[in-house]
Amino acid sequence: MTARVECVVTTGVVAGPDADTTPMENNVWIVGDDEQALVVDAAHEPDVIATALGDRRVVAIACTHAHSGHVDAAVALSDRTGAPIMLHPDDLELWRRSFPSRVPDEELVDGRVIDVAGTALTVRHTPGHTPGSVSLYDPALRSVFTGDMLLSRGPGAIGPEDSDFQAMTHSIRERLVTLPPETVVCPGHGDVTTVGEVGERVEDWLRRIT
Repeated sequence: MTARVECVVTTGVVAGPDADTTPMENNVWIVGDDEQALVVDAAHEPDVIATALGDRRVVAIACTHAHSGHVDAAVALSDRTGAPIMLHPDDLELWRRSFPSRVPDEELVDGRVIDVAGTALTVRHTPGHTPGSVSLYDPALRSVFTGDMLLSRGPGAIGPEDSDFQAMTHSIRERLVTLPPETVVCPGHGDVTTVGEVGERVEDWLRRIT
């Protein structure tokens, strides 16, 4: 069975810094075949994600970063499927804001390879949006899963507390837009694009703000 990439769009509410709430749509990515799957960013609506998975064995739930809108369904989905939760250790402090009594099961360290359904995703530590932001690159599927680091319009948001503009610039320039131009960028929100297409937008964005 050949591995494939599926997207499930889920909707939830994210609390802002002033306790206000904002509705948010997220892309939940499923990589696998009819037998097993990897979930990238279990955001909102665990029942919707579980329905999309069906009876497949979930090898892991990988979190590109620990902002609440990207992990709020992770524990419920892990409890339901028995799959380990994976997160870069530099985002553990952020994780504890959502789940103070539960820690992730495994670390998404740079260079780690996650095998699923005959394909392999390599972890690229891409700090900037958060200290522990990672991207997952699969050359066989010609796809990279970027969370909130890189969206179809260009770089993701720079937040007031957890983000680092210089780190984000370096990560995008050195670790993402250097991938083959035909690589499909699968972001945490919005439409897919390719490295070739978004690379031009990145440089335009950087010129405007620097």
